Amino acid sequence: MTNQFDRKIAELARGSKAWPFDEARKLIKRLERLPEKPETVIFETGYGPSGLPHIGTFGEVARTTMVRHAFRTLTQDKWPTRLICFSDDMDGLRKVPGNVPEREMMSEHLDEPLTRVPDPYGTHDSFGAHNNARLMDFLDTFGFEYEFLSATQCYRSGRFDETLLNILGHYDKVMDVILPTLGEARRATYSPFLPVCPRTGKVLQVPMTARDRQAGTITYTDPETGEDITTPVTGGRVKCQWKVDWAMRWVALGVDYEMAGKDLIDSVRLSGAIARILGARPPEGFSYELFLDETGEKISKSRGNGLTIEEWLTYASPESLFLYMFASPRKAKRLYFDVIPKAVDEYLTHLAKFPSLEAEARLASPVWHIHQGEPPQAELPISFSLLLNLVSASNSEDAGVLWGFIQRYAPGATPEDHPLLDHLVGYAIRYFHDFVKPNKKYRAPDERERAALAELNEKLKGLPEGASGEDIQTLVYEVGKTHEFEPLRDWFRALYEVLLGQSQGPRFGNFVELYGVSETRDLIERVLKGEDLSAG
Repeated sequence: MTNQFDRKIAELARGSKAWPFDEARKLIKRLERLPEKPETVIFETGYGPSGLPHIGTFGEVARTTMVRHAFRTLTQDKWPTRLICFSDDMDGLRKVPGNVPEREMMSEHLDEPLTRVPDPYGTHDSFGAHNNARLMDFLDTFGFEYEFLSATQCYRSGRFDETLLNILGHYDKVMDVILPTLGEARRATYSPFLPVCPRTGKVLQVPMTARDRQAGTITYTDPETGEDITTPVTGGRVKCQWKVDWAMRWVALGVDYEMAGKDLIDSVRLSGAIARILGARPPEGFSYELFLDETGEKISKSRGNGLTIEEWLTYASPESLFLYMFASPRKAKRLYFDVIPKAVDEYLTHLAKFPSLEAEARLASPVWHIHQGEPPQAELPISFSLLLNLVSASNSEDAGVLWGFIQRYAPGATPEDHPLLDHLVGYAIRYFHDFVKPNKKYRAPDERERAALAELNEKLKGLPEGASGEDIQTLVYEVGKTHEFEPLRDWFRALYEVLLGQSQGPRFGNFVELYGVSETRDLIERVLKGEDLSAG
């Protein structure tokens, strides 16, 4: 982009109400207040690799990337920026996740750092390394620009040493922040530092019996041997407790922006207080709402409920997942298989509308943020939901057969000329096979519905060749009104339940245009003869 183009976009972005620009403006105000301006603006996302990566993890990276791009747009790249994806892989394994193999083996390594626990999958040196690799592979698939940091490497390399000594020097003040938030029993044993036992390698949760600021050491009693152990707080010999660790990371890495889930609001506040004690200003950020599974429960890495990254990408495009993350980040949303078709079609709708938008409106469009200001051009003659119903009605999971229907609807369209549409065909087949087909439930029409279907069949017969979806839709409406369906949506629901074995679908006229008038009449005639459409 040229500087002139940047300036025009930046001017429009200053007034944009899109939430990434709101966040970017907050960050700019933070930088303006700092007495010393940073050479590089640091964005961070955190990841706890105690379980396999899930979509919530991806969402944080995706949303932070959107804020980073909005910031770069507003500032015209005045500041270099970096996005750090930080893995807290030195955390001790407190319980064995329920969705991994070799659980008995892993139970023998409780309390050891995740990068010391053997990999139950047998592909990496440790469980932490395995999960880190899964995360990075996925982020690389999406083309995120990020720098991956491992807590284990940062602690052991000495990168955190200066800040760890700073915490030791402010030990009492840090304790004054944390202790009031704990119960009586926990207060008696709490310490900001978790020593790594040199004998067992376990991350110990033990109280400190002494500390030496000058020497940079702490002393604790080995809970198994009763021996007093003195250890430096540097060089990876200790790990900080969670809230202290978060603040330490902000200070040591110079983090300017990090978002977090709503369930961590109190943690953000406490970590911010500790960062100030250490002489730093906490980063900007906002609290996003949580993702829920199909039962309304919070998604958990260790439980493995809700959708995995791989599952979404089996049934839908990466861009649809970006859209899901962009929309209403402060609203709790269900993250389960039934949200996928809607997300796909909403993405396609925004993409189709983008070229016709005025410049200011483009900055509010999700696809501008998804594609970092340069959405691709795409011509898609049919929607994803329409494709799903085509698969459902044809009972065919052959992409070639489906393209035959598509080419009738859009003459000249080919998989080569419409690669995005070809991908959608594959997604629709897989989604239908796994989620629609097992739940299809046809029913017989009642007396009024049979009469309406019979009339619809006759009217479809009289349509001229090449009738448009709009003409067909008008005809369907007229039949429904003639047979006094009230509300009229009951008529369309009957069509879907009787002919497709489902309670809803896309605009029926467009479906008939795509599937074919004669093919639709064949379905109706089979129903009127009493045939079981579920038999294929």
